[in-house]
Amino acid sequence: MAEVLVYVDHVDGAVRKPTLELLTLARRIGEPVAVHLGAGADVAAPVLAEHGAVKVLAADAPEFTEYLVAPKVDALQAAYAAVSPVAVLLPSSAEGKEIGARLAVRIDSGIITDAVDVEAGDEGPVATQSVFAASYSTKSRITKGTPVITVKPNSAAPEAAPAAGTVEQLAVTVADSSKATKIVSRTPRESTGRPELTEAAIVVSGGRGVNGAENFPVIEALADSLGAAVGASRAAVDAGWYPHTNQVGQTGKSVSPQLYIAAGISGAIQHRAGMQTSKTIVAINKDAEAPIFDLVDYGVVGDLFDVVPALTDEVKTRKG
Repeated sequence: MAEVLVYVDHVDGAVRKPTLELLTLARRIGEPVAVHLGAGADVAAPVLAEHGAVKVLAADAPEFTEYLVAPKVDALQAAYAAVSPVAVLLPSSAEGKEIGARLAVRIDSGIITDAVDVEAGDEGPVATQSVFAASYSTKSRITKGTPVITVKPNSAAPEAAPAAGTVEQLAVTVADSSKATKIVSRTPRESTGRPELTEAAIVVSGGRGVNGAENFPVIEALADSLGAAVGASRAAVDAGWYPHTNQVGQTGKSVSPQLYIAAGISGAIQHRAGMQTSKTIVAINKDAEAPIFDLVDYGVVGDLFDVVPALTDEVKTRKG
């Protein structure tokens, strides 16, 4: 059976959920071969094997952390040459899309970004994308070379399918041209204890209706009761009420959780572009004519300062 390269997103061998989703999708079109770059391959291998990786190509070199993405592209290109896959799948993170784009150029192939589904087709893998602020769904395939496809987090439920997961060392030569941009310092991001916004299964977002940074704890309390990530609209972010790293929208982050709760968000097209592919959408807004109500599964017309605390209390009560 044909093999599919899957780029592993991890932190020192702790495999992140989007990679498990990629392995699940990869099994639809071939046998997944995971590419693990950096330390921790021995830790990651059992998890990758449990989710269908027939083997794990591992490489660790200081260049992967000392320089920007180019050395990782060198490694993925070496894996491509070793395997001759029918497709290459990467997560649709900023880094994943850059690595994918650079690889596609090097191997003279096409690339599809931000796919929300991947399936087998008569003439090669077919990717589904949600376009024009999620107003349309398109199905596309690469017509030249090996498809390079980046997939949005939460596009598939990870499914276990135990495979061998044999670890093999990947020989990588990092080109001098890949060392043009060096990382001179790092500042760890302060952890909130909440899930990563783009990977979270549940997101609770606040907008202009929150009416101030001092009121965002109301949004955070609901998020914490649900084990959710916290998002914010552009209006809330531009007003300085919440960090830019939490902005959901066309100029912020795109999310596609199982549940998206929008509190005090009108639903401008800029915001909708970043969350409209969410599986279930709930809106809370006191304006019954707010555009957000045009796309929701459930809508509550009411003051968020009444509705959100009551919802938080109800969640806590039901969780016991």
